[in-house]
Amino acid sequence: MIDRLKRLNNSVWIGLGIGLLVPVIFCSIAWYIIHHLASLAKADLLYIGGIAINAYTMQYFFKYNKENIGRGILAATFLCAFVFFAYKVF
Repeated sequence: MIDRLKRLNNSVWIGLGIGLLVPVIFCSIAWYIIHHLASLAKADLLYIGGIAINAYTMQYFFKYNKENIGRGILAATFLCAFVFFAYKVF
Protein backbone atom coordinates (compact mmCIF):
# COMPACT_ATOMS: atom_id res chain seq x y z
CA MET A 1 0.00 0.00 0.00
CA ILE A 2 2.80 2.41 0.83
CA ASP A 3 4.46 1.66 -2.52
CA ARG A 4 1.28 2.66 -4.33
CA LEU A 5 1.14 5.81 -2.24
CA LYS A 6 4.72 6.72 -3.12
CA ARG A 7 4.03 6.22 -6.83
CA LEU A 8 0.91 8.40 -6.64
CA ASN A 9 1.43 11.79 -8.28
CA ASN A 10 1.30 14.62 -5.73
CA SER A 11 -1.51 16.59 -7.38
CA VAL A 12 -4.40 18.59 -5.99
CA TRP A 13 -6.70 17.04 -8.61
CA ILE A 14 -5.96 13.53 -7.39
CA GLY A 15 -6.68 14.69 -3.84
CA LEU A 16 -9.93 16.26 -4.99
CA GLY A 17 -10.94 12.99 -6.63
CA ILE A 18 -10.06 10.96 -3.54
CA GLY A 19 -11.75 13.52 -1.32
CA LEU A 20 -14.98 13.26 -3.31
CA LEU A 21 -14.92 9.49 -3.78
CA VAL A 22 -14.46 8.54 -0.12
CA PRO A 23 -17.49 10.52 1.19
CA VAL A 24 -19.65 9.24 -1.68
CA ILE A 25 -18.93 5.68 -0.60
CA PHE A 26 -19.54 6.30 3.09
CA CYS A 27 -22.54 8.58 2.57
CA SER A 28 -24.16 5.97 0.32
CA ILE A 29 -23.73 3.45 3.14
CA ALA A 30 -25.28 6.00 5.52
CA TRP A 31 -28.13 6.57 3.06
CA TYR A 32 -28.79 2.83 2.95
CA ILE A 33 -28.80 2.60 6.75
CA ILE A 34 -31.10 5.62 7.11
CA HIS A 35 -33.62 4.28 4.61
CA HIS A 36 -33.66 0.69 5.84
CA LEU A 37 -33.68 1.09 9.63
CA ALA A 38 -36.80 2.72 11.03
CA SER A 39 -35.05 3.81 14.23
CA LEU A 40 -32.52 5.89 12.24
CA ALA A 41 -35.02 7.48 9.84
CA LYS A 42 -34.15 11.00 10.99
CA ALA A 43 -30.43 10.51 11.61
CA ASP A 44 -29.16 12.78 8.85
CA LEU A 45 -26.02 13.44 10.87
CA LEU A 46 -24.69 10.08 9.72
CA TYR A 47 -23.77 11.94 6.55
CA ILE A 48 -21.40 14.08 8.62
CA GLY A 49 -19.59 10.87 9.57
CA GLY A 50 -19.15 10.10 5.89
CA ILE A 51 -17.62 13.52 5.37
CA ALA A 52 -15.49 13.31 8.53
CA ILE A 53 -13.69 10.26 7.13
CA ASN A 54 -11.87 12.77 4.91
CA ALA A 55 -10.07 14.15 7.98
CA TYR A 56 -8.42 10.79 8.57
CA THR A 57 -7.64 10.37 4.88
CA MET A 58 -6.12 13.85 4.72
CA GLN A 59 -3.98 13.16 7.81
CA TYR A 60 -2.75 9.93 6.22
CA PHE A 61 -1.53 11.73 3.10
CA PHE A 62 0.07 14.56 5.09
CA LYS A 63 1.99 11.93 7.08
CA TYR A 64 3.61 10.70 3.86
CA ASN A 65 4.45 14.22 2.60
CA LYS A 66 1.78 14.36 -0.08
CA GLU A 67 0.68 17.90 0.80
CA ASN A 68 -1.02 18.67 -2.50
CA ILE A 69 -3.18 15.56 -2.27
CA GLY A 70 -4.06 16.56 1.29
CA ARG A 71 -5.02 20.03 0.10
CA GLY A 72 -7.28 18.51 -2.55
CA ILE A 73 -8.95 16.36 0.08
CA LEU A 74 -9.41 19.43 2.27
CA ALA A 75 -11.05 21.30 -0.62
CA ALA A 76 -13.36 18.33 -1.26
CA THR A 77 -14.24 18.22 2.44
CA PHE A 78 -15.37 21.84 2.35
CA LEU A 79 -17.32 21.17 -0.84
CA CYS A 80 -19.07 18.17 0.73
CA ALA A 81 -19.80 20.13 3.89
CA PHE A 82 -21.36 22.89 1.79
CA VAL A 83 -23.53 20.34 -0.05
CA PHE A 84 -24.65 18.88 3.31
CA PHE A 85 -25.43 22.38 4.60
CA ALA A 86 -27.49 23.13 1.48
CA TYR A 87 -29.28 19.78 1.91
CA LYS A 88 -30.21 20.58 5.51
CA VAL A 89 -31.21 24.23 4.92
CA PHE A 90 -33.05 23.99 1.61
